[in-house]
Parts: sequence; C-alpha cells; structure tokens
Amino acid sequence: MKVLLAGSLCLILACAPRDSNGEPFTSPPSTSPPSTSRPSGDGSGTSVPLPPPRRSGDLSVEEALQRRRSVRSYRSAALSLEEIGQLLWAAQGITDQARGLRTAPSAGATFPLEVYLLNSSAAHGLGAGVYRYRRDAHALEPVIKGDRRDQLFRVSLRQSAITDAPVVMVITAVPSRIEPRYGNLAPRFIAMEAGHAAQNVYLQSVPLGIGTVVIGAFDEAGVSEVLQLPHSERPLYILPIGKL
Repeated sequence: MKVLLAGSLCLILACAPRDSNGEPFTSPPSTSPPSTSRPSGDGSGTSVPLPPPRRSGDLSVEEALQRRRSVRSYRSAALSLEEIGQLLWAAQGITDQARGLRTAPSAGATFPLEVYLLNSSAAHGLGAGVYRYRRDAHALEPVIKGDRRDQLFRVSLRQSAITDAPVVMVITAVPSRIEPRYGNLAPRFIAMEAGHAAQNVYLQSVPLGIGTVVIGAFDEAGVSEVLQLPHSERPLYILPIGKL
C-alpha cells in the first residue's frame, strides 16, 4: 500500500479531558442555543489558501507504523505551507467533495471536530497567530493575531514541546453536532474520532521528516481562553509539530 491513510486506526485516549469527577465531558449548560461554528475573532482577514494535498507517496502504511514515534524536541527550522497543509489534510481533510467525507471516520458523519493551528513567526508564508482549518476550502482562517504558544504552554503544565515546536495543532469538538443523534454515547464517539485524526497526523508526519506528540494534560478552561473558543466548543488534543 502506497497511500498514507489511517482512517481505520484509533489512538486510545486515556488522556481525554474529563470533568472534576473523572467523568468524560458533556456539553456545558448554556442559556442560549449552542453555536456550531467558530466566530472569526479578532484575527479576521483573508483566509490563507494551502497547497493541494498529496494523495499518494512512496512510503507504505506499514513502514509509517513501524517508524511512528512520539517526539518532544524539534529543530528550529520552519515548516512550509505544503507541510502544514498536508498535516491538516491528514487530520480532517475532505476526501470526497460530493459527500463531504474526510480522512478520519466520524460516527454518523456528524463531524464534531475542529482543528486549529498556533503558529510562530517561523513558518514560511504564514504570520504568527491562531488559525482555524477550513477543510471545505483547504485553507487557514485567521482567528487571533500573534504568537500564543507561550500562553498555551502555561496552561498545559509548562510542557516544553509546545514552545519548542514552530507550530502546534489543537483538535477541539463541538458536542452539539453529535449529541442530538447519539445522546450519552456522544463523548465516546468524539474521543474515538479525535484519536483517528491524531493518529493520521502521527503517520503523515513520518514521510515528511516531522515529529509530534500527543498532549492531553492541560487546563481545559485555560486552553479555551487561549484559543478564545465559544462555550459550545471543547479542546481535546494538543499536538506540537516540528522537524526532526
């Protein structure tokens, strides 16, 4: 097999966010209907188009699985827009435009996940800031201006991989997209889908000579504040990303 897809793989989410009683999260109470979309924030501006993703490569799935590792230190070299776009596509890219299907499976095609990128000034062709991945256009939508990695570092038990990496991916969920259909099963299905997406990033990193690591130890409210997430959206995964 030459196509690097890992939609059928599930990363076990022992580090999935939980409430103070140790239970999986559910949507927080709200006095207004939950929003299913992210406000544009104060980083509004023209979306940055990403180069089209590669759909085939020279590395087999088997070799990527053999070489996959969690990496916590990185070179200072910047990632290109091609590399950033390829990793975002691996996480949540669209593979069937007509039906809206993605690189990672989703329970009932409810697609509760969102993906954000925190970027330092080191990345080629991309200013420092927080961006939301627009999978429909394969583009990055500016959300917040300025490098926010240090703020994220402080609310994530000061794990140095976050500030060492030139870019950091954050996977979030909008539970209201899936709860009406699956009720109490929604947290389980959200965790499964986030695992699929993160494993895709791990495997796609291998042929690019890039490393990443899953970070699940963080203050959920703090991360939400750093990203200025709406109340209907919850952070699940932090993935620092850098070159080996």
